[in-house]
Amino acid sequence: MVRSSGMTYVLGFGEIDRTQVAIVGGKDANLGELSRIEGVEVPDGFCVTTDAFARTVGDAPSIEDRLDELSRLEPDDRAAIQALSEQIRCAIEEFVLPDDVAAEIIDAHARLGADGAYAVRSSATAEDLPTASFAGQQDTYLNIVGSAAILEHVSRCWGSLFTERAVTYRLRNDFGHKAIQMAVVVQRMVFPRAAGILVTADPLTSDWTVVSIDAGFGLGEALVSGLVNADVYRVRDGNVIGRTIATKKLSVEPAPTGGTQVQEIAEERRNEPVLTDAEVLRLAQLGRRIETHFGSPQDIEWCLDGDDIRIVQSRPITTLFPIPLAADEENHVYVSVGHQQMMTDAMKPLGISLWQLTSRAPMRDAGGRLFVDVTKAMSSPKTSAGLVAALGKSDPLIGDALQTVIDRGDFIHQVPEQVSASAPPAAPAPIENDPDIVTELIANSEASLTALQRDIQTKSGPSLLDFIRTDIQELQRVLFTPRGLQVITAAMDDSFWLNDRLQEWLGEKNAADALTQSVPGNVTSEMGLALLDVADVIRPHPEVVAYLQQVEQTGPAGNTFLDKLSEYPGGHEARAAIEAFLDKYGMRCAGEIDITRPRWSESPTTLVPTILGNIKNFGPGAGRQRFADGLRDAEQTKEQLLQRLRALPDGARKAEETERMIDRVRMFSGYREYPKYRMVSRYFVYKQALLREAERLVAAGVLREPEDIFYLRFDELSEVVRTQSASAELIDERKEAFCTYQALTPPRVLTSDGEALTGAYRRADLPAGALPGMAVSAGTIEGRARVVSDIAQADLEAGDILVTAYTDPSWTPLFVAIAGLVTEVGGLMTHGAVIAREYGLPAVVGVEHATELIRDGRRIRVNGTDGYVEILSPPDE
Repeated sequence: MVRSSGMTYVLGFGEIDRTQVAIVGGKDANLGELSRIEGVEVPDGFCVTTDAFARTVGDAPSIEDRLDELSRLEPDDRAAIQALSEQIRCAIEEFVLPDDVAAEIIDAHARLGADGAYAVRSSATAEDLPTASFAGQQDTYLNIVGSAAILEHVSRCWGSLFTERAVTYRLRNDFGHKAIQMAVVVQRMVFPRAAGILVTADPLTSDWTVVSIDAGFGLGEALVSGLVNADVYRVRDGNVIGRTIATKKLSVEPAPTGGTQVQEIAEERRNEPVLTDAEVLRLAQLGRRIETHFGSPQDIEWCLDGDDIRIVQSRPITTLFPIPLAADEENHVYVSVGHQQMMTDAMKPLGISLWQLTSRAPMRDAGGRLFVDVTKAMSSPKTSAGLVAALGKSDPLIGDALQTVIDRGDFIHQVPEQVSASAPPAAPAPIENDPDIVTELIANSEASLTALQRDIQTKSGPSLLDFIRTDIQELQRVLFTPRGLQVITAAMDDSFWLNDRLQEWLGEKNAADALTQSVPGNVTSEMGLALLDVADVIRPHPEVVAYLQQVEQTGPAGNTFLDKLSEYPGGHEARAAIEAFLDKYGMRCAGEIDITRPRWSESPTTLVPTILGNIKNFGPGAGRQRFADGLRDAEQTKEQLLQRLRALPDGARKAEETERMIDRVRMFSGYREYPKYRMVSRYFVYKQALLREAERLVAAGVLREPEDIFYLRFDELSEVVRTQSASAELIDERKEAFCTYQALTPPRVLTSDGEALTGAYRRADLPAGALPGMAVSAGTIEGRARVVSDIAQADLEAGDILVTAYTDPSWTPLFVAIAGLVTEVGGLMTHGAVIAREYGLPAVVGVEHATELIRDGRRIRVNGTDGYVEILSPPDE
């Protein structure tokens, strides 16, 4: 009903569809939509709209002030959230409904039947949406009888917008408290024989081809609240492929006086199946029909009323990782690029498309991440074995996940390769031991970058986009030069040779780790030491240090803090040192493979905590001393190993071969970090030019802000520049999608069925309770774990062990302060492993859920030789 004031207080389900979330909330919008699907039975009801909520509580000054205070709280401040949210909730529940609001609710209730029993349920405007489900954050009341009770429980639902769990959820997910309004569903009660939850994708594996059904006796509240174990049925392609029958001791039933009560189930029924196979298949078919209507996998609440299935709720499953689009209907297997590149965060469209243009491997994107389709390589026994071996050496979890798919035998059908009569291609000749090779590679790359910086200055409009597209070919030439790949491959192969031979001959595990400390020319490890030199310049000037401490607290944006440095004694020297560092490394940042990420040159305050940490934890000359110490340790290790080898049978030959390999490893290992360094340098040149073009688009009214270009793919941006026309709606959709993608965890391996495979280590050699991982830098260390998710928030002291999801080169400055490293993502030759070896830090990577299982401040032991982590502190310390 629409009042003359333009406010709508009550709507029947038949008047509602999914476009009306702002007035009826997500749950009721979905119920209205469900009632329109042929063959889907939804118990009748009506919605008390957000207009009614706003009319009743929206203008209360006391609520407004408390909401402002609530918005300033941190998500982890449980005591303050609990106290303030309770005040708000109680105030809302005590409001008297305006007469016109109450009259419309009572009238709608009477039309449905005043003597009946009803469910009264919340329906917030940020609930049950495609991007955030908010499942279980607000309250539901069952078996409510009488108009007075209906009105009371409508107020209670409004108040449940401010339960502690709902407030905390919004704070963690950046939903404003004032932006979310509450509608309320009033729906006829169903008193079912059985009820439960149906999801149209497997909740354990994310497989979109499997329907999973949880079922229990009585009302579904027993399952939703976790009161009882459920029967679980799994369906694929119209067949029941699995059933687990639980012992069900309790059920929730309607109470005679209203509300619900818990009852014991008779002994003889406790182990009975809740559903027959026929009922399971009917539910699965109904779930697929609902999924098809909404266009995405659904989480559905159902009731079995006699022989009739009633649907009382459907919400999108927001935790599933999207499936990359394929050009055919065949099965596909995808491997995560982010797990190889040490950047598993979501990327914006411009960043994704530029990486796709740069890479020579065809890549698919989904969920803001990039994947390589390895289906073709897995389709023959020979190439699949090579793929699993290669990727498994880098990341054992990826290798195991791929092997799992192969072993099933029914997803990728392997076809034996035809035997070729021609001789296999000859292996390339080994690269000679010549340091000038690396010098020439670097000089060539530097000259290419200098030409780009010069030539791009004159480009604008469509010619700029064409120029960048053409220059990416030059980037590929420099990045994938055969000589450079030979150098990198030689360093890796020779490291493997040293590890294998020295373990065989001397029993030394991972011997190459100690031998690759302080190798020459590693631009990334040099960067970490260079920031120690910056600290040396600043340390003698207490006023500058105090100012930087203030900057750390207040965090002024951009380069503004550098301008004020000159006001303090020693400020000129400090500014010169920071700017010199930025001149060489300012193109770097966390997640640097995404061109849209803010670079250190754009946000130099990011470096301030690390500089201050270096000032606190180290003395003058620490950078040079650290490099010298590592070099001395590597040389001593080399001599000790060679001496031991000479004492063996045929020792002279073994020592000679080993010394040659050590020299090659040290000569070539440093270059591994260089191509990415110059790729990121090139990206920053592109970015600066594209942002200048974006400023022109903003001035012309084409874009609202320069950063809008980050939400366009490169070809789309080219078209916008050419036509001087952009879709604000598309950009807004991309921004919303990116926010959704940020909350998703990408799988290492993903199939076209949506199944996410994480792999397993399958090890029996671990101490009790140890967390398995991959040994990438030898040694064992004990220390305090510092769990860090944001480099700018790192608070490290000498001797700490860094625990994080992943590290890329931007994290290197932190490595000088730590004693060990644990990451969730990584491989033998990825950033964290390479720098840990260079700095002599024990490191274990690929430790699943390390940032959740290891609490900040715990004492842990990192075994970088055998690849595991032990938590030493007691659980409650």
